[in-house]
Amino acid sequence: MLFNLLQAAVDTTAIAQAAPLQQEMKLSLIDMAVKGGWLMIVLLLLSILAIYIFGSKWWMIRKASKIDKNFMKDIHDLIHEGKIKSATALCQKYDSPVARLVEKGIERIGRPLQDIQTAVENMGNVEVARLEKGLPMLATIAGGAPMIGFLGTVSGMIEAFFRMSTAGNNIDITLLSGGIYEAMVTTVGGLFVGIIAYFGYNFLTSQISNLVFKMENTTIEFIDMIHEPVVNE
Repeated sequence: MLFNLLQAAVDTTAIAQAAPLQQEMKLSLIDMAVKGGWLMIVLLLLSILAIYIFGSKWWMIRKASKIDKNFMKDIHDLIHEGKIKSATALCQKYDSPVARLVEKGIERIGRPLQDIQTAVENMGNVEVARLEKGLPMLATIAGGAPMIGFLGTVSGMIEAFFRMSTAGNNIDITLLSGGIYEAMVTTVGGLFVGIIAYFGYNFLTSQISNLVFKMENTTIEFIDMIHEPVVNE
C-alpha cells in the first residue's frame, strides 16, 4: 500500500515536471521566423512582393476579360451601317485588350488589308506584353526563394559544425541546436514562399493564355468582318 502511494507521488511529480517542458516546446510561427535568422526577413519581403504581383495581375486580367458578349455583333452592325465613329466610341467604352485591338483595326479601315492586319497584330503584342509585365519577377521568386532557404540551411549547418569543431571534447547538443534550427526553418520558409509564387505564376499564365486566345479569335473575326462592303460616313 505504501509502495503504491509512493509510486503515485513519483508519477505525479514527473508529470508536473514534464508539463512545463511541453509548454516550452510550443512555438508560434513568429517565434520560428525570428529564430530562422536574417534570411527570414528576405523571404518575408519576397512573399509580400509575390502576393502584391499576384493580386495586381489577377485584378488586371479579371478587368481585361470583362466585355459585353454582344460586343463584336454591335461593332459589325455599326461598321456596316457606316457608323465608324460610333464603333470607335463603343470600343473606347471598354477598358479591354479586345476592344483596343478592334479600335486599332477600325482606325485603319480604308487601308490595305495587310496594313490593317499588321496594325492589329502589333497592338496585340503590346497588350500581351502589358499583361505579362511582372510575371518574370514572380517566376524568379518561385525559383529563388527555395534557393535562399537552402542557403540558410547550408549556413546553419556550417555554424553547427563550427561549434562542434571548437567545442573539443565538451560537445553538447545545445551547441548544435541553434544552427540546425536555423537550417530547418529557413528551408521551410523558402519552400513555402516558392510554392506560393509557383502556383500563382502558373495560374496567371493560364489566365493570360485564355485571354490571348480570345484576342486571336477577335482578330480573325474582325479581319473577316471588314471583307464585307462598308459604307463610310
